[in-house]
Amino acid sequence: MLSKDLVEIVFHGRGGQGSVTAANLFVAAALKDGNKGVQAFPFFGAERRGAPVRAFARISGDEIHLRSEIYTPDIVIVLDESIMDMVDVLKGLKKNGRILINTTKNPKDFDFSKKYDVATVDATSIALKHEILVGGIPVVNTPILGAVPKIFDRVTLKSIQDTVKDKWKGEQGNKNVKATQDAYDGVEVDF
Repeated sequence: MLSKDLVEIVFHGRGGQGSVTAANLFVAAALKDGNKGVQAFPFFGAERRGAPVRAFARISGDEIHLRSEIYTPDIVIVLDESIMDMVDVLKGLKKNGRILINTTKNPKDFDFSKKYDVATVDATSIALKHEILVGGIPVVNTPILGAVPKIFDRVTLKSIQDTVKDKWKGEQGNKNVKATQDAYDGVEVDF
């Protein structure tokens, strides 16, 4: 049975990496999995490629009436590990919160792994492997989404893949679906 509890997710990335698209795809997949309430919205700063970007997603078994930024997320998804040097990605993360990081590191390599549930996946290498690039730069949004079902059971890999197929047709869709599968298979979870 689907829990009706509201879950709030913050995506941290850089302009051009697909954070906003990731949030939108995530809620579309959540809707396919029976979540009745979904929201996705961006927060832009300098609005340029490479600048820090946040995107937010909410899902619930019921309609969502909140219309504010997310201040106390249940889950944080980091599309670019280097952003953690500039932005406090853990700010407001709830006790026993979960964080998924695009990195080559192991979850236990992060000091905060004693306080939070940490998962890691090398989404950049996966994007490069499948040639998911814009201007020669890897776009990690679909690979990182493939790892999400390993840390959050209210969205399935099948729904993410179906949503990706709805967004991109043909070879581009196939590459992105394969990337989600590779991330799902390769994510390291420390909880």
